[in-house]
Amino acid sequence: MTPMNDTRSAKIRLYVDQPLGQGQTVPLSREQAHYLFSVMRLGPGDPVLVFDGVSGEFLAHVAEAGKKGGTLACAAQTRPLQPPPDLWLFFAPIKKARTDFIVEKAAEMGAARICPVQTDFTNAERIRRDRLQAHAVEAAEQCGGTFVPEVCDLQRLSDVLASWPAGRRLMFCDETLAGQARTLGDAPRGPWAILIGPEGGFSDAERNRLRALPFAHPVSLGPRVLRADTAAVAALTVWQQALGDWG
Repeated sequence: MTPMNDTRSAKIRLYVDQPLGQGQTVPLSREQAHYLFSVMRLGPGDPVLVFDGVSGEFLAHVAEAGKKGGTLACAAQTRPLQPPPDLWLFFAPIKKARTDFIVEKAAEMGAARICPVQTDFTNAERIRRDRLQAHAVEAAEQCGGTFVPEVCDLQRLSDVLASWPAGRRLMFCDETLAGQARTLGDAPRGPWAILIGPEGGFSDAERNRLRALPFAHPVSLGPRVLRADTAAVAALTVWQQALGDWG
């Protein structure tokens, strides 16, 4: 079987936390070995696509298969690293499953960094960053991405705004603008961030502060007020079509 046919027949993509290169041996964790060999029933010689978020995607083959571990052998690079645009997503955590959904969709849709924030009306006071990072990894594996966005620790929105990096613009999704024609217009490309509010919306104090910021661009996401998880997907779509790598 040719390498090209091996690439086409590889049905599994796996993120590995180590540098990749042609001829590199990749040790598998116990969880990865269980998934590949017990769940997916792979054996020696079977192809797997692997990526590390830095070096691109590689075709690898199972070199050793065991119940508690194993190794893969990298053959050749199949795709270079394809980083997303310099876009950060800030969102207020909501219920567990819906927060997971936001992280997964943000990774699929091309956010470079995913940042939970505590707003005045945020109900969730803590998150499991490691669990959300695992969801971002799984999303990258499934959608064919070669980059895994970083999921940050929970921060207060007021602290985020106080230390905002110079040169980065903010697409502020203001639910009070529903039904109004407020878009990005002819906003320039470059480093951006999107801010989605909590289920209860932004407080008056937060909204007033955001509207006064010179780098903030208040936008409407259509004629209806969207749920927080729907708003995240809609906002990412709007930004990607206007300023991102979709066009």
